[in-house]
Amino acid sequence: MFAMLLATTACKSNPHPHALHIKLTSVYVDDQDKALRFYTEVLGFVKKTDISNGGYRWLTVSSPADPDGTELQLAPGAGQHQPAAMFFTDDIKGDYERIKARGAAFKMPPTPVTGSTIAQLDDTCGNLIQITQLAH
Repeated sequence: MFAMLLATTACKSNPHPHALHIKLTSVYVDDQDKALRFYTEVLGFVKKTDISNGGYRWLTVSSPADPDGTELQLAPGAGQHQPAAMFFTDDIKGDYERIKARGAAFKMPPTPVTGSTIAQLDDTCGNLIQITQLAH
């Protein structure tokens, strides 16, 4: 997974005036259109940027709850065998049922592990995605 960090100019009320912020991370997919359908229709993200230049396509999605927050680039390339992305939730069982009902193939249902409960699914484009609910 590739993460791009961007430095930001802080406002006076920011307690970390020179902190770096994660603006973009990427998952590598074998088909960008198929990936866009999965990440929007199944996981519920929204398309943020879709720009083509010749044979290159810059495609990102973001959370509808934070459209100006971190973007996930759906980059062309080979898949990985470890989670390409981890998404956090406060309701893993509810999200598991919602995402499964939309057709996702889970490789691991919600499973308690040390400090959290995790579920893992295939994004249909060669990536393993993990959903995590931290223990309270």
